[in-house]
Amino acid sequence: MLTFNYVAHNAKTGERVKAKVEAENEQAAAKLIRQQGLTPLDIKMEGSGQLSGITKHFKRISSKDKVLFSRQMSTLINAGLPLVQSLHSVVDQTQSRPFKIVINQLITEVEGGSALSVAMAKHGDVFNQVFVSLVAAGEASGTLDTALERIAIQQEKDADIVSKIRSAMIYPILVLLVMLLVVAFMLVKVLPQVQMLYTAFPGANLPVETRILLSTSHFVIKYWWIVILVAVVLVFAGTRYARTAMGRRIYDTIKLRVPPIGTLFQKMYMARFARTGSTLVAAGVPLLQVLTVTSDAVSNVLVQDSIKKAAEKVKGGKALSDSLQGDPNFLPLVPNMIHIGEESGSLEKMMSKCADYYEKEVDETVQNISTIIEPVMMVLLGIMALIIVAAVLLPIYQLAGSGNIQF
Repeated sequence: MLTFNYVAHNAKTGERVKAKVEAENEQAAAKLIRQQGLTPLDIKMEGSGQLSGITKHFKRISSKDKVLFSRQMSTLINAGLPLVQSLHSVVDQTQSRPFKIVINQLITEVEGGSALSVAMAKHGDVFNQVFVSLVAAGEASGTLDTALERIAIQQEKDADIVSKIRSAMIYPILVLLVMLLVVAFMLVKVLPQVQMLYTAFPGANLPVETRILLSTSHFVIKYWWIVILVAVVLVFAGTRYARTAMGRRIYDTIKLRVPPIGTLFQKMYMARFARTGSTLVAAGVPLLQVLTVTSDAVSNVLVQDSIKKAAEKVKGGKALSDSLQGDPNFLPLVPNMIHIGEESGSLEKMMSKCADYYEKEVDETVQNISTIIEPVMMVLLGIMALIIVAAVLLPIYQLAGSGNIQF
């Protein structure tokens, strides 16, 4: 149950009443208020401003919540329960409060006569185009339960790939952080103490690398706040720029072209395109709509452009496999598998097999990259340590060699 704050008019006393009521949705809250002999003037969900912001930005509506929602709805509808009753049953089992709000809004829309897909389309931050298109296809064909089950599988597969890639990136990020911490410790703590030895011999000629490190150490100690400020500004500016059209294109180009991550991301996009396309085709979604939805699902502007160009060619009467053939953003196996599917009349099966293949390829590539990254990071760490040690110890050896220091 949700809590609503309301303002109502009491016709008997002429007063305004401000109070709270618990109900499943706004419509039910208004009904309860009228039963008290009051006329509702304003009804707002308690904490609705904060919760709507959370909902909009996916702060607490996870993929796991949406997968569970899809599976529960599929099971209930398959068991013969009416749509609204199924939604009521699911909302009672949902733990996420923002998702409860969304589902209750779906109930209100559906009870008002809207189709489930139309109601979901109003919550684009929660239900993407793939979700809405599959639900719409399921409603049109009378196989909503099957469509919801396909959605759950689609989301699980996609989440699994993303999780593996993120896991592969954790190790190098941690090593880089350790390297930065070591450098910061050397600059702030070690070098100032070592410098005391050098100042005892004003005529000593320090190597270039030592002078650079000492100058850097002095700057960091004296102007540490500038270093932090610049780092924060760079991160903030870089994040904002990555959200612009040009910034996103550059970022997506790096993901596709820079080895070894380029190969990994290209295979991931191929798996996502094939899996999404297979799911939509199997649900009976028209091919042009499939291409429109998959172009958004891949989340890379370069691949999106390729899919949109292919859609224009398909619109002109060309086969999808021929439209994708030779595109630099598509690996050759994809149009080849699609061609076999077009010839055999089993496009969804061939795209599904293509998705299975690239999902396995992503697994192997992640493992290979992890194997390569470990020694590379260790070498970089060793080089960094060698530079610092050389900068600290070389002057000592020089001073000892010149007779300024006697052991």
